[in-house]
Amino acid sequence: MYQWRKFEFFEEKLGGGKCKIPEEISGKIECASSGRGKLVIGCDDGTVSLLDRGLNFNFGFQAHSSSALFLQMLKQRNFLVSIGEDEQISPQQSGMCLKVFDLDKMQPEGSSTTSPDCIGILRIFTNQFPQAKITSFLVLEEAPPILLIAIGLDNGCIYCIKGDIARERITRFKLQVDSSSGEGNSSVTGLGFRLDGQALLLFAVTPNSVSLFSMQNQPPRRQLLDQIGCNVNSVAMSDRSELIIGRPEAVYFYEVDGRGPCWAFEGEKKFLGWYRGYLLCVIADQRNGKNTFNIYDLKNRLIAHSLVVKEVSHMLCEWGNIILIMTDKSALCIGEKDMESKLDMLFKKNLYTVAINLVQTQQADASATAEVLRKYGDHLYSKQDYDEAMAQYIHTIGHLEPSYVIQKFLDAQRIYNLTNYLENLHEKGLASKDHTTLLLNCYTKLKDVEKLNVFIKSEDGVGEHKFDVETAIRVCRAANYHEHAMYVAKKAGRHEWYLKILLEDLGRYDEALQYISSLEPSQAGVTVKEYGKILIEHKPAETINILMRLCTEDIELAKRVTSNGGYLSMLPSPVDFLNIFIHHPQSLMDFLEKYTDKVKDSPAQVEIHNTLLELYLSIDLNFPSISQVNNGTDFNIKARTAPNGKLAVDAKNSSIEKDTLERREKGLRLLKSAWPADLEHPLYDVDLAIILCEMNAFKEGLLYLYEKMKLFKEVIACYMQVHDHEGLIACCKRLGDSGKGGDPTLWADLLKYFGELGEDCSKEVKEVLTYIERDDILPPIIVLQTLSRNPCLTLSVIKDYIARKLEQESKLIEEDRRAIEKYQEDTMAMRKEIQDLRTNARIFQLSKCTACTFTLDLPAVHFMCMHSFHQRCLGDNEKECPECAPEYRSVMEMKRSLEQNSKDQDQFFQQVKSSKDGFSVIAEYFGKGVISKTSNGSTGTARSDSISSSSGF
Repeated sequence: MYQWRKFEFFEEKLGGGKCKIPEEISGKIECASSGRGKLVIGCDDGTVSLLDRGLNFNFGFQAHSSSALFLQMLKQRNFLVSIGEDEQISPQQSGMCLKVFDLDKMQPEGSSTTSPDCIGILRIFTNQFPQAKITSFLVLEEAPPILLIAIGLDNGCIYCIKGDIARERITRFKLQVDSSSGEGNSSVTGLGFRLDGQALLLFAVTPNSVSLFSMQNQPPRRQLLDQIGCNVNSVAMSDRSELIIGRPEAVYFYEVDGRGPCWAFEGEKKFLGWYRGYLLCVIADQRNGKNTFNIYDLKNRLIAHSLVVKEVSHMLCEWGNIILIMTDKSALCIGEKDMESKLDMLFKKNLYTVAINLVQTQQADASATAEVLRKYGDHLYSKQDYDEAMAQYIHTIGHLEPSYVIQKFLDAQRIYNLTNYLENLHEKGLASKDHTTLLLNCYTKLKDVEKLNVFIKSEDGVGEHKFDVETAIRVCRAANYHEHAMYVAKKAGRHEWYLKILLEDLGRYDEALQYISSLEPSQAGVTVKEYGKILIEHKPAETINILMRLCTEDIELAKRVTSNGGYLSMLPSPVDFLNIFIHHPQSLMDFLEKYTDKVKDSPAQVEIHNTLLELYLSIDLNFPSISQVNNGTDFNIKARTAPNGKLAVDAKNSSIEKDTLERREKGLRLLKSAWPADLEHPLYDVDLAIILCEMNAFKEGLLYLYEKMKLFKEVIACYMQVHDHEGLIACCKRLGDSGKGGDPTLWADLLKYFGELGEDCSKEVKEVLTYIERDDILPPIIVLQTLSRNPCLTLSVIKDYIARKLEQESKLIEEDRRAIEKYQEDTMAMRKEIQDLRTNARIFQLSKCTACTFTLDLPAVHFMCMHSFHQRCLGDNEKECPECAPEYRSVMEMKRSLEQNSKDQDQFFQQVKSSKDGFSVIAEYFGKGVISKTSNGSTGTARSDSISSSSGF
């Protein structure tokens, strides 16, 4: 141990060697103790004094009448336990007493002395426990107020007192350490308690033995640990509850199972102590007679402080300091320097390893340790010891900014060391994207494929990666390490990167398709959306098969499970993948045709049908150019040089025309099949379908849509545009029959068309006139005016039609003339009868009652209609004739109905619109007197006007 380095990690406090015990302590110091911020000193005159942190006298009191031999401050309570001599009560009883003082309870004010309360006094020696010299003393606070007091004697016995001394509830028992009869060899020189779990153990030391008592056994069982011992004041307990004894040749440590480490150095150990992991020794040098106080750091194998001192009487530890009390009542207070001061001292001497060990053993925080390691690394770096410097920097990971280290080794071009640092950075999960990039670049520059494999493929688990996955993929890909990049992408589940490398860098399309097939449907759908364009370009059939599986997976199961299409709505829709076919419409058409053949009730069938219609009806489907068909050779040049070039071009054009016709046939079938008769609206966008048909001049589809939408005029307009007279007439025959829901006015439009045609169409006009005449669609005058616009038509075309119409009109006129004459005769008869009623008297000659047919007698009632009744037969109804009243009421009801209908304008106009001859409806309303009736004026005026109007009509 003398070869250990010496340092000054401690310094003297309180003025160094000038510090003294206060003069108030006049007796010889016999004992001392410390605790709870106090220093307690006992003297041979029985006084006990308390000192503060500056070793100033606080107060003192008379603890014993003769002398104070042993003191101990308790830790859990502010109690002081002392052993001293007091007056003897009798010669047979010893005056040795044990007292317990409560330092929190002082004597009341006004008393002559300032002393704490003595809460317990106990005589140590009794008849069962004979008197002997006390050599050691120790108190253990088991569970307050229970104390366990061990008193070692010079006869090899230990008297133990356990209990509450204040209440005198105690038990005594005796332990025998050494039965040797040799004088002075069996005295108990040191004691030490140890709690080993629930077991309480007691170490006992004599000059020639070390024993261990198990206190939980009754009686306590003794175990001999060693047959060597030590003298008084050379016993201490470490902070790990190890027993320490000091002998001239060495310092020994003891565990419960025997002797432990031994630290050999010479010199008599006058005092031994333990302080915060340091071993304290006062050693007497036999050669020069001086005493040396050493503080040993056993973990780091160094002497933290060494000082020559006077004769020491007591050694204590309190307030974080070590206090040495000398026999001349001088004192020495030594305190540990702070960590920064100690490290600065070591750094100046370049003792970095010592500094590292120091901060690690003293459990400094990790940042302080990292700072020491950094300085050590900088020191080694300055000496160009790069490998060892990097070893230190690696220990700073997590506390030192990585850029500090990286910059140093970038400058020095120490790529191997830099690689090592970056590997450890990733190992601890503290690497950023830039660090991953740098490490992979190091591997690629070193062409160290083996390390790259270890870095990339060493992780067998599926947990968190130690590097940024995307960065690793990008760097490996840029360095052409495609397999490594694919491995990382596949393991991390970055399917988009895996496929990007396969397709864009390696061109392995089959493998990419196989990989997509192995993915979950949702993931496969995402990848196909992103890379489908490349796949469709190179592998269209295989890509379509994958899309079919995605969009129709378990379709039969879905049909069995549910019938409402709920499962289908969870599957991807073909509409989601339309964008990948942007340059390949033929593949898109194949895909949608396969899908519609398999799935009949897709939620997106309207969008799918719209897309198919656009593909079917397009004139140009963007077929591959001639140069692409001929492997990039300019076909036009080839055609000019080859004798059969024109034939090849014609064959190509013929193929395109054939394909166009086939697609249009499919389009027409789709227009019809997607609009079943039981549906009001088709399973496609009608407006879009019409636009597509018009844009691509698809006449058949346009005619079908117009007919389904009952736009008959647009249908015949299509025929008129191409001057298809036969088709036009046939269309009007089919669509102009009102009995079958057709529109008869189509014939009028057709006649107008022929009238404005400007060419000879006599045959067609005659046929049209046949249907106009049959359904009485137009008056002859309108027919004449319409056909007169065509200068190519002669009168012979309509001569027969006019003759028939004139004959028909003549018959109608004659019938109307006869009806008018009849109405005039009836009107004149009615007017004459009215005039007769107004001017001439009526003679009633009826002799019988019209109701009962009995002879008429008075009182009787006669009506102007020439009916007569008994008054009793009429009852209360004398104002109208019972015979004529029903007919009169029916007439009045009809009149009221007509008046009510005259207010319903919608009904009037509806009748006018739906009638073949609207004028006849208006005439009928006039004839019924509905339109001519007015509500102005008096009732008589209104009646007069009505008669006048009827007469005029």
